[in-house]
Amino acid sequence: MAEISEFALHAGDAAPDFALPGVDGKTYRLSDFAPDPFLLVVFWCNHCPYVQSWEGRMIDIGRRYLPKGVRTLLINANDARAYPEDSFESMGRRARERGYPFPYLQDVTQAVAHAYGALVTPHPMLFDAHRRLLFQGKIDNDHRHPERVTERYLERALGQVLAGEPVRPSEVPVQGCTVKWLP
Repeated sequence: MAEISEFALHAGDAAPDFALPGVDGKTYRLSDFAPDPFLLVVFWCNHCPYVQSWEGRMIDIGRRYLPKGVRTLLINANDARAYPEDSFESMGRRARERGYPFPYLQDVTQAVAHAYGALVTPHPMLFDAHRRLLFQGKIDNDHRHPERVTERYLERALGQVLAGEPVRPSEVPVQGCTVKWLP
């Protein structure tokens, strides 16, 4: 688990800019999401068991909240040479097989992951219309057993912002596999 003291960005900080290739053949920039009232950036990968456990819930969140103005995108920054399952080709295959309702981007240089302070996969970060950080933390409190979840941290934050309320708490420790940094 990565603690709040390790976060590089905190509530109110601006989302760093990026230009990253998506598995759909497009290049995405932060400015492409300007029309969206909220942007959920999630550092992600294919091989991590935490990601795999939370994948269905993340797809559901992406689908349910898009009509409410929340755009979701996934960024994979893992070293694909050391973790071939996280290659661009494997990312595309997984996105198609699972029916990802959001762009899945690759950060080959890891510059974007460093700028955002990504610590683990998954590492969700929710930004407002001005691309100021509102929330970052775990999706919920039980990645293995969805039926045992008692705290839905990400969905609580989404509900609060959609109701025009402040996000409390704005930070929750993240849990997952460490980002696989280049040597």
